[in-house]
Amino acid sequence: MREILGRRRKLLFRRGKKSAQLGAALHYATEWQWPVLPGVGLGSPGRPPAGARLGLGERSARRCSCPDPECVVPGAHPFDPGLLAATTDARMVRWWWTNRPDAPVILATGGRAPCAVSLPAVAGARALAALDHFGVRLGPVVATPTRWSLLVSPYGLPELGELLHSQDWVPSSLRFHGEGGYVVLPPSQIGTGRVRWERPPAPVPAAPRLPKVATIVDALVTASTSTPDGGSRLAY
Repeated sequence: MREILGRRRKLLFRRGKKSAQLGAALHYATEWQWPVLPGVGLGSPGRPPAGARLGLGERSARRCSCPDPECVVPGAHPFDPGLLAATTDARMVRWWWTNRPDAPVILATGGRAPCAVSLPAVAGARALAALDHFGVRLGPVVATPTRWSLLVSPYGLPELGELLHSQDWVPSSLRFHGEGGYVVLPPSQIGTGRVRWERPPAPVPAAPRLPKVATIVDALVTASTSTPDGGSRLAY
């Protein structure tokens, strides 16, 4: 009986406490009208293979909560609910993160919501330096330890197709998050580490101003092609 009461008290405390993810998700959904949903999140630390020697960082690595034991984007993707459940409804957002306060915040890209272009972190740093040099006004940039995502205004496949067709070569490490895609937003915690703002949104109530994808794609392609392996493997 004491154990049951203890679990109930813990659950009530958790539901009464507003997590950083809940606050951020509510802001994205209600203030900026960005459709969000909780990511699958992380499970318990993975058990290393017998006889394997792992470094300190690898010992603390955590696996994804999804059923795939070899998930390449641990914690950083939708699962249950699926991507189509993304919403701007405050009641739904509050219910999700009240029950799962540590769940990553996922933005469903495309439609009226922002789109994004992501690339390995090393190439991303080069691209931002080049864009700053030429005075290109950027929007928010999301960073994980391995990849950076530049948020852009919504674009369609015909527009994107024309932009990419004009390029001699587009590295596979450069990825486009349009309709039906998603991006993990701060202050989420995923398998590769903390998600943060490399370029934070302006501290104003209105939704951030976003550049068109056409204004940044050349710099991103150049930075990716000039960096060995595009800046990293295809890891997230």
